[in-house]
Amino acid sequence: MGFGDKVSNAAEEAKGKAKEGFGKATDDEQLEAEGKMDQGKANVKQGVEDVKDGAADAFNDATDRDHRH
Repeated sequence: MGFGDKVSNAAEEAKGKAKEGFGKATDDEQLEAEGKMDQGKANVKQGVEDVKDGAADAFNDATDRDHRH
């Protein structure tokens, strides 16, 4: 996974946490729910990237791509 993807996912999660917190503080249930949804989307994206990284690592290990001479 690229560094940019990690930063983007972390930013989206932080935005969601801020929305959720502001929604709780102002008793705005819709904003709170949007914040939770933003966090959920960021976590799903992170999970997909983790699976892709794991698959790439497994492929590289199986084909010995990191140890070319």
